[in-house]
Amino acid sequence: MIKPDQMIPEVREKMRGGAGKVNLAQVVTGGSLPKNVRLSSVITLEPGCSIGWHVHEKETEIFYFASGSGVADDNGEKKPVAAGDCLITPDGCGHAVENDGIVPLVFFAVIVLS
Repeated sequence: MIKPDQMIPEVREKMRGGAGKVNLAQVVTGGSLPKNVRLSSVITLEPGCSIGWHVHEKETEIFYFASGSGVADDNGEKKPVAAGDCLITPDGCGHAVENDGIVPLVFFAVIVLS
């Protein structure tokens, strides 16, 4: 069991060339991660903030949107996202996500190595 106060907070400025700050809470880190998992974080984008476009090589990233709304660039196609949606970006594909709403966009992200 991992409680919120045990998650390691991190702030990244202009992540992947995006706008503003990205707040991450690393759920599982370091030696606790399975060998084939590179990232396991709750990510919060405040209104107007984004993660810039990037491609995943030899890994798949999964976003599960918990609250808020925004726009995801899913391998070149812009799609609205909201709570309950899931975005899967497989090996060789790219994505970006932006909070174009008025409340924080919160999602869980996992990167699994191929």
